[in-house]
Amino acid sequence: MRGLVAATSSLVSLAATSEARQLALPLFFDGYDVAVSRPIIDELEGIAQYEDDHADAARAVLDEQDRFEIHDVEPDPEFPLDDGENAAVQLTTETDAAFFYCDEYNQLALIHASLSDSQFVTTPRILDAFVAHSDLSNSEARDLFEGISQVRSWDGNAYAQQAARLFD
Repeated sequence: MRGLVAATSSLVSLAATSEARQLALPLFFDGYDVAVSRPIIDELEGIAQYEDDHADAARAVLDEQDRFEIHDVEPDPEFPLDDGENAAVQLTTETDAAFFYCDEYNQLALIHASLSDSQFVTTPRILDAFVAHSDLSNSEARDLFEGISQVRSWDGNAYAQQAARLFD
């Protein structure tokens, strides 16, 4: 399997709707060796304290902890991201993971520049990979993306709007 380090934003996205939790989340954990840093777990636990779609997503991911590895990683104090994404980038480098999965769309360039050998992927790219591997149909991926986009408030995001074209 392919090694992948996930950030909070992407995990919440992939579990943002009941449909995503039923279809995409199991495919994700079946298709990748997923690792997260301890700060990601802390962030998910914080989000899970609320009563909204994001909290439901965080709880769904936390319920799957037996399906991913948790690593203690110290964030780089010089790196200008929050502790979760910061530690996830550090973990990606330390483990030489093939993929770094993050939906922090306002920091795409910084994150991309911080990765030397790992491929930077986002939720639209993960859904597209499921289509490429015949795990989902294109219409299923499009429906999932639209639902996730609505919950995550990606309507005005230029990256998300461009990525939606993957499913045309």
